[in-house]
Amino acid sequence: MQLVARERERIEIDRLLVSAAAGRGGALVVAGEAGIGKSALLDSAMAGLEGFAVVRSAGAEFEQDLLYATLYQLCAPFLRFRFGLPAVQQAALEAVFGLGEQTSPDPLTVGLAVLGLLHEAAQEQPVCCVVDDAQWLDDASRRALVFVARRVAVERVAVVFATREAGPASGLAELPRLPLSGLGDEDARAVLGAVTHTGLDCEVFDRILAEAHGNPLALLEFAHDAGPFGVARPMRSQAGVVAALEEQFVRRLDRLPSAVRTLVVLAAAEPVGDLGLLRRAAEILGLDAAGLDTAENAGLLSLGPRLRFRHPLVRSAVYAAAIPGTRRRVHAALAEATDPETGPDRRAWHRAHAVVEVDEEVAVELERSADRARQRGGYAAAAAFMEQAGRLTPVSDRQAGRLLAAAQLRLQSGAPAAARALVARAAHLPMDPHGQAEARLLRARVDYQLGQTPEATGALVDIAEGLDPDRARETYLEAFASFMYNDNEPGRLQRLGAHIRERAPRRAPARPVDLLLDALLDQNMLPVEEAVPAMLAAAAACSDPAAPSTGPLRMNLVCQLVIDLRDDALMEKVANRQVKAARRQGALAALPQALRYQAIARVSVGRFAEAAASLGEARAVDEAAGTAPLLGAELVCIAYSGDVDRYRETQSLLGTGGRPFETAGEHYSRAVLHNGLGNHEAALEAALAAQQRQQGGSYSIWAVNAELVEAAAYVGRGKEAATALDHLEALARTNPVPWAVAEWLQARALLSQDEGRYEGREEDTEALYREAIDQFARTRVRILYARARMTYGEWLRRENRRPEARAELRAAYDMLSAMGARGFAARAARGLRAIGARPRPHGENPLGELTAQERVIAGKVGAGATSKEVAAMLFLSPRTIDAHLRNIYRKLGISSRRQLRELTL
Repeated sequence: MQLVARERERIEIDRLLVSAAAGRGGALVVAGEAGIGKSALLDSAMAGLEGFAVVRSAGAEFEQDLLYATLYQLCAPFLRFRFGLPAVQQAALEAVFGLGEQTSPDPLTVGLAVLGLLHEAAQEQPVCCVVDDAQWLDDASRRALVFVARRVAVERVAVVFATREAGPASGLAELPRLPLSGLGDEDARAVLGAVTHTGLDCEVFDRILAEAHGNPLALLEFAHDAGPFGVARPMRSQAGVVAALEEQFVRRLDRLPSAVRTLVVLAAAEPVGDLGLLRRAAEILGLDAAGLDTAENAGLLSLGPRLRFRHPLVRSAVYAAAIPGTRRRVHAALAEATDPETGPDRRAWHRAHAVVEVDEEVAVELERSADRARQRGGYAAAAAFMEQAGRLTPVSDRQAGRLLAAAQLRLQSGAPAAARALVARAAHLPMDPHGQAEARLLRARVDYQLGQTPEATGALVDIAEGLDPDRARETYLEAFASFMYNDNEPGRLQRLGAHIRERAPRRAPARPVDLLLDALLDQNMLPVEEAVPAMLAAAAACSDPAAPSTGPLRMNLVCQLVIDLRDDALMEKVANRQVKAARRQGALAALPQALRYQAIARVSVGRFAEAAASLGEARAVDEAAGTAPLLGAELVCIAYSGDVDRYRETQSLLGTGGRPFETAGEHYSRAVLHNGLGNHEAALEAALAAQQRQQGGSYSIWAVNAELVEAAAYVGRGKEAATALDHLEALARTNPVPWAVAEWLQARALLSQDEGRYEGREEDTEALYREAIDQFARTRVRILYARARMTYGEWLRRENRRPEARAELRAAYDMLSAMGARGFAARAARGLRAIGARPRPHGENPLGELTAQERVIAGKVGAGATSKEVAAMLFLSPRTIDAHLRNIYRKLGISSRRQLRELTL
């Protein structure tokens, strides 16, 4: 009867299912208090559903710390489809469900694998996933399911959650919501009238209605136990309907025989409802499992293939009402009855709840469970196991060590506040000096993650002194690199470098990470000619495939190091290798920044469309991870494209939403933008700001020196470019690769026109320009080669050598416009018009009609990737990729991948 009152809500669910059957899937969150009818509504919607594969799972209060517990319930019926997934996704699924050998799969890869699994299953028939009691989902399952729910818009998949609350932290708050409230008076009377005994006193009837507040479960339960005056024990004014229901269930439990009550508590402590396990545990307790029939007759639970409680409130009320001794007894019996081979983690969890005193044997077992969870990528579950292990460890250094390990896992799982609390607990326990240093290091990392302030970073330096030499240098590198990009206080980076150099002198033999630290210190503290040798050594060691790995995050530092050294061949090699490694290893925390460096490399060689694809993929990964993207690389690419409005819009996001200010990248990109627009005064202002930052002891991107020289030369302020020119000369002499030499030669050519810079010195301007162009031609940095041709053409125009100027400017224009460097192309076009020439018209790039995401997909498909491969890269489903391809074909007027490949080459 109560379902009649849910007709509107039932229509909403039916709409979702009809849409999913047509390939327009979606998600819905049915939310309301306990007993409001969420499960009944879903039961009704699924009961008559034909043509769908319906899979159901439910969160369990006592399984919140067990890794992927709920996800396995949903995926188990479809695991045969895993063989159609990309190898990385198949391995991730097999790892988290204990079917394979891979360890530590990234949560995003797991989410993508589940999405792919459902996509494959939906090829046979539409799929409906129902997740009840979502408020009790384990963290790993919740992340994966929310990830999937956001990405089924073009799938034959519907995902329905039922939950008591959907706070922002759960991820469910962002999904479409269907709230359930109490029944109206008329509907409540209809429900109550259908279940009450004939002749129920009207006053009692009205009192039940008043106490239930329209909650269907309360109506049924209050009517079941109604006394002559209504509800057996009227609600206290401060208690809600849920509390009253829990009291009602406990009173019903109390009326059962003692042995049966213990059996019900045993069932409440076993969240799976495994009747075989319950029978074995009952036998250990000396109880007859047949007594569960009595509990079923009392309306507390139901028996079948699995034991199910009347409602989740029954389970929680029964367990909470049991005295601690009874709870320990049933957990001990469940632990003894659990097979240690097939259920080691559940056994350890039950053992942990069965002991009062510290117990090293149980703690060791929990520690092993934590390690298994960590290897499967479940940091939250691993932290819960390790925290329990710490609680049960005898007071010793070992207890502090386990608490610190739990804190580290909490930090990795994205819970820095919980990690800080665990560190604080460990701090009150005995620790040796090494342990004390580890605690300080972890506290500093927690503080940095919470605040990301220079003070928090400085704390890393303070505690590094208590670590062993290897760990100390790694910590110093972490702190120094953080200061390089996020510190704006003059002199602080220099002081930090001097401190590190004193505490951690150069070592031999040196690991790649040691060489990288030395290189960064030298780059920021020594003259160029003295810094370059260490930079070259670090670049060579870290880019050597045979060398020990420096870690994906540190390789991003290597990418910037190579760019500053102006080694174009190594720049592309390191950037591309870093992206491949991050994808192969599932290191998705490092992948976005690796893709951004790849984008900068691609812009340098003139492949703007591929750079945009890299940036689009980086944004997709950031979105999937829920992190705010870094914007420095984006600003550089936009600056070269000459899009002022988009540049300003992106620039305004710096320092917001948890992003750093990225001052070095902002200065450089602004100089590039304004040089491209011909606004050289503004370009010089940005470049000088970068130079002043460097002179003040902060890091500045070395490439800004060439921008400074060009801007200064065009506004007649050559003397202000002296320091930049000296830098370019020192780099070219110390590392005479073509790119570095070309920039130095071009800078000399530009400044040879400024008498103030070269008093008493003659320079052959034309020879310098020609030699610079020849050097650039030996590199892959096509954007700078084109710019060199443009500046040479502009000089020829000023020298009134129009035919030669026309040839250079036209060549520059053709190259720049073909690349997509519209700002610089427009500048070259102005130069052509100034001598009476017209730029050759270029057909508009057909890809310009596509959205940013469509351009990313077109580029990858044009390069030969399959829909599944592109879906894996962009964290979408293959069906979504195919939908985008249909739009791309329509917009471009083509019908095949071959035609798309021709357009994107």
